[in-house]
Amino acid sequence: MIRAFVVDDELLAIERLSRMLEATSRVELVGVSSDPVEAVEKLRDVHPDVLFLDIHMPALSGFELLAELSEQPWVIFTTAYDRYALDAFRVNSIDYLLKPIEPDQLERALNKAERLCQQGERPAEIRSLLASITESLRLEHSPWLKRIASRSGDRVEPIDLSRVTHFFSKDKLTFAATAERNYVVDLTIADLEKKLDPARFIRVHRGIILSLDHVLDLHSLFGGRMVARLKDGKKTELTVSRDRVAVLKDRLGL
Repeated sequence: MIRAFVVDDELLAIERLSRMLEATSRVELVGVSSDPVEAVEKLRDVHPDVLFLDIHMPALSGFELLAELSEQPWVIFTTAYDRYALDAFRVNSIDYLLKPIEPDQLERALNKAERLCQQGERPAEIRSLLASITESLRLEHSPWLKRIASRSGDRVEPIDLSRVTHFFSKDKLTFAATAERNYVVDLTIADLEKKLDPARFIRVHRGIILSLDHVLDLHSLFGGRMVARLKDGKKTELTVSRDRVAVLKDRLGL
């Protein structure tokens, strides 16, 4: 008989899945939890064969929970979001069940689980993979802009921020500068400062926001100001205001 544990932040989902598992007479339910942090401690004690695990949960995602376990169980993911399927199958996943779970889906997953348990196969060590998945999800949910739109008449072109060397204002317009060309964008410099990741972008002048990734070097000027030279083909030079020099150096680790 398969020893199983259920983790889901929705109590109704736990109750429904527990009833379905018990009705199969193929599973010994060794524990349930609606709190992923609490579940980590319980799982370290009971060592189930199979973990039925939700992915999108507060405090810890399903992937983060797995990263906390020194001994990895086989996993059957249970989630309302099919967008996580690819990542789920990269880890020790037996199956990926979309809510509401149907009996035939559960039957299929239990058949796979039984085969693996009978064969005595153990899940692989996936700690580094889990860290990579967790980081990608963290970036995905980041509040900062990842791209920005440039409008020209009826045409809208998305610009990946990794291409942008700096933003600047000129003639009451705001431009996103890339190595290829400058794009007009709708946001002001002040608006952009609030929406750009401060770990990647810094306002160095009243009308300039600089991408730290594209800085080649810095040169001192009279009066405490500096010039930041960029890595683009033109080696563009941007003036850094005196009151922003110390902040820029700090962000660059200088």
